[in-house]
Amino acid sequence: MYSRGFAYLLWLLSGFGWLGLHRFYLRKPITGAIWALTGGLAGLGSIYDLFTLGKQVDRANMEALLYGGGNVFFVQQGETRRVNDGGARIVRDKEKPEQTVLHIAKRNKGVVSAADFSLETGLSLDEAKKTLEGMAKKGYVEMRVRSNGSIVFTINDFFEDDGSYEA
Repeated sequence: MYSRGFAYLLWLLSGFGWLGLHRFYLRKPITGAIWALTGGLAGLGSIYDLFTLGKQVDRANMEALLYGGGNVFFVQQGETRRVNDGGARIVRDKEKPEQTVLHIAKRNKGVVSAADFSLETGLSLDEAKKTLEGMAKKGYVEMRVRSNGSIVFTINDFFEDDGSYEA
């Protein structure tokens, strides 16, 4: 897992991003080399990285979790790649959270956890949980507790009860 603190430290140590060490750390060798050769795109890229480095680290962590750090897909701006049983699925950034929850629930036989939703959207676990709880309050999903105590959210249209949930 990549560290935001370490990425920002590398940004600072590379002359406020001019040498691009933080980009090499995030396994972006092409842009790292461009930053090193152009002084962080004459400083403009370095300023951009100052404000977006946290999200870049989150994205690198999500890709490492989803793709095991190996089969990293190159993603065009405005797209996110997600892996399901049928392979990669391209999802437009404009997809509503409810649609993403439906995709997860369909794939997982009606069950969605905050961790699943967080991985699919790039939201923090807290944001994912708040979104799912909001959907539960509106009646879109039902909150259930597994026998091991973990909380999941279900959509009855896709749900297959295997008896491992408490009422």
